[in-house]
Amino acid sequence: MSRVPVRPSARLPGALERYKVRSVSEEAARDGTRRLVVNGRAVTVRADRLEPLASVLRDQLGLTATKVACGRGECGACTVLIGGRPRMACVTPAALVDEPVETGEGLAEESAALRERFADSGAFQCGFCTPGQVVHATALLREDLARADAGMGAAARRERVRHALSGNICRCTGYQAIVDSVCAVAEEQAGPDR
Repeated sequence: MSRVPVRPSARLPGALERYKVRSVSEEAARDGTRRLVVNGRAVTVRADRLEPLASVLRDQLGLTATKVACGRGECGACTVLIGGRPRMACVTPAALVDEPVETGEGLAEESAALRERFADSGAFQCGFCTPGQVVHATALLREDLARADAGMGAAARRERVRHALSGNICRCTGYQAIVDSVCAVAEEQAGPDR
């Protein structure tokens, strides 16, 4: 089993403070097993205390949409949703996850319009960062739809999307097509009433 090294990062302490985690149960600490809910399915995995969630998802569950690029939580290629919130799976110890996990595979149906828009606008280039971008954007679209006061103008929406996705690095597209895609889907989902 390959493991993603966890290296210290200037952003790591702040990032870990945002996670809602509990201590590892004594039973899990003894035998190395951990129960997770991944894409709506309860699974049992083996994970030592610091094994990154990305390694568990890729190596044990075969969920390869979660890419590992930097291994330090700086690029966003490994973005998954934990409890509905975007998190970097390469720096999240699997043993500490206690909320449902959603990956690119689990969000395939919900993100179909977004992925189609990415393809139509040229937001896909090499594709390595795309799953993380789509997962993060899906969370952003959910948040927008849940807010009754989402009547922001186009410029404010673009700025919000840019800011929200700033932790997801793309070396190929220059971001314009990514932001355009997310904004277009947000406008479609908001409908003519907003």
